[in-house]
Amino acid sequence: MTVGFRILNRKRCIDAALVADFAALPVANVSDSMNRMVAAGPNLRPMHTSGILAGAAVTVRSRPGDNLMLHKAIDMAVPGDVIVVDAGGDLTNSLMGELMLAHAINRGVSGFVLYGAIRDLDAFREVNLPIFAAGVSHRGPYKDGPGEINVPISLEGMVVEPGDLILGDSDGVVAVPLDMAEEVLAATRAKHAAETRQMEAIKARTNDRSWVDATLKQKGCLFPDE
Repeated sequence: MTVGFRILNRKRCIDAALVADFAALPVANVSDSMNRMVAAGPNLRPMHTSGILAGAAVTVRSRPGDNLMLHKAIDMAVPGDVIVVDAGGDLTNSLMGELMLAHAINRGVSGFVLYGAIRDLDAFREVNLPIFAAGVSHRGPYKDGPGEINVPISLEGMVVEPGDLILGDSDGVVAVPLDMAEEVLAATRAKHAAETRQMEAIKARTNDRSWVDATLKQKGCLFPDE
């Protein structure tokens, strides 16, 4: 097996029921429940109009501006998969456009995370399949490789393993490791419930703000009346 030209099978995969559970929760709460240590960075932004990205990762490592292995990953994907591509963040050439998008939809792909560029932006917005990318370029891709499928990748420090949960909303993208999914789900539900109660208190004007002054005093802050 040659490094740089490898296609592997995914050995494990997040359960569909867990995917559905996470899809009902904000990415920000998932992120907070992972101690704010996991993020794909602010450069990956939604290119679709609206909607939640949620599914199991098919990972692709690609030479910048080349989509040979992305084509193969779409052919390999099963319904519900999210294809995640590390193409180095280069925006010189796009990785995919409306033709590949149409093929992916026929394959049942749930969405994409591309650390690279797309083109045919209007088509992506019209179709509204959840997709996050680093930018847009009208210049088309090469189809020569090298590249690898279903290997560990990293997007701006966020490690993604094949089969991990990928979740995205208007705040960005987060990956939840498969082995930690149930633990993170429980923590996120608790976080979301606490924030819901806090919002209700804010609306009722009963929220406790004493912690602000208490923290400032602990830091030795000088107040106007002192």
